[in-house]
Amino acid sequence: MPAVVAPATGTSQPVFQPVVSAPTAPAASTPRPSVPSSTTPSVVPSTPAPSAQTPSSSTRDGVFGTYLRPYAADSLWNSRPLNPVFGTFEIPKSSYFPTVASGAYSTGVFLASATDAPMTVVGPGSTATNTVGVADPDSGTNRVITLPRWPAAVLPASGTDGHADIVDPITNIVHSFWQLKQQNGRWTAAMYSWSKLGGTGWGDPSHYYQGARAVGIPASAGLIRKHEIKDGLAAYPHALAMSLTFNGLANGVSNPAYIFPATAADNSANANTGAIPQGSLLMLPPNFDSSAIVNPDLRKIVETLKLYGAYVVDRNTGTPFVIYVENDAGFNLMPKGWDNSVADQLDKIRAALRQVTSAQAWVDGNGDVIAARNAPQQNLNIVSMRGGWYRQSGTGAAAYDPVTQNFSFAATTTKTVYVNANNTGLTPVKWAKPQAGTYVNFTVRATGGARLRLQVKSGNSFTHDTWDLVDGKSVRILWPANASIVLIASSGTSGPSSVNATLVPST
Repeated sequence: MPAVVAPATGTSQPVFQPVVSAPTAPAASTPRPSVPSSTTPSVVPSTPAPSAQTPSSSTRDGVFGTYLRPYAADSLWNSRPLNPVFGTFEIPKSSYFPTVASGAYSTGVFLASATDAPMTVVGPGSTATNTVGVADPDSGTNRVITLPRWPAAVLPASGTDGHADIVDPITNIVHSFWQLKQQNGRWTAAMYSWSKLGGTGWGDPSHYYQGARAVGIPASAGLIRKHEIKDGLAAYPHALAMSLTFNGLANGVSNPAYIFPATAADNSANANTGAIPQGSLLMLPPNFDSSAIVNPDLRKIVETLKLYGAYVVDRNTGTPFVIYVENDAGFNLMPKGWDNSVADQLDKIRAALRQVTSAQAWVDGNGDVIAARNAPQQNLNIVSMRGGWYRQSGTGAAAYDPVTQNFSFAATTTKTVYVNANNTGLTPVKWAKPQAGTYVNFTVRATGGARLRLQVKSGNSFTHDTWDLVDGKSVRILWPANASIVLIASSGTSGPSSVNATLVPST
């Protein structure tokens, strides 16, 4: 049976200008984990969208959840903190100066159109006679991916991470690939994830992994986009995406390797020697002197770091920080070659950046004040209907839909029972797991007469059994130590049926 997928590992490393006389570090990438080798049928997100944004639309028209302005207005990418409180850890120097760049370890953002043809993507190692699936952490399987619309201009980043994000405005889905390339006339990728264009731009505990960056987000999230560089604004209208190197990142011992809103991190965190978890928001203090920044492109970044900040989304090798720019954007802080004054200003930014530890409140993209950043995590669903199912009885077929989180049964007149006994459905996200001795609510949503049963274990002993629950039924459970779960789904008998569930903290 399939096993749960571990948090992704990756080293996204930028193109950078080395310190004078320092060697240029070779590009390196830590492979993401594999998922079970079985290949399941392709299921691509197909949630319909009410509208789509064309590339010619303004970025200042208040339309969120679009190609030019991704994610919801209240997404953390589009929100800024009020009166932030800062930590004290200073990002150390490393082999190279900090940088703001596109290139081999950034990504392009490619807009699909209604007339684009579909494309099938297979896993590395596929041959004419043996098709390997692409790793999909969200579903916990390897599967062949067929996107309904594939832009002709798709060009993966040239680094070993091979990032490419495709925005489909018909479905409002961001398709995010890792190690995408063309081989023997076919597209292959090592990993695929999807994200809702109008969503948060981050994973959640039930979906767990919704993009190709190390923290489980699309590689395009937080990018400085082409259309934003010369838009006349003093700051970019969203938080930026940033990577740190080993001596800045936390190792998961004295500080967690990742924190909310990140749902994963590079799994080689034990090599880190810093104090900043992935998922952290870094900002410049409000008294940082922007007027001393002569380069107008760098000054705009400084103003953004003072207003919105940058989220730590990945790890690089040897660069104190990298802020990512969309590929082919023509952005260059040093157009005439190495510039010591710009390098010195970047280093001053490094020395002044600090982790935001709390804030009074947040202001979203519409100017509305919203709750503290960490408050929403208290009510996020931590159970999924993903992988690991086997048929225990009956003859009906069933499948998992990663978009709706439904486990759906084909029409049948006899009861069919499937079991997921390998704990795949329980979130691997560390900050989301309930504490032992606290209560959670398990609530079932079902159609067509289907039922769902949850068994909770502590070690090898069962501590709770909900028995079969019908649509709308909820059970309150005292969460044990060392918890794992078993899910048992039963079909209806009068046509198609489906089940899903939520498991959230109980107040």
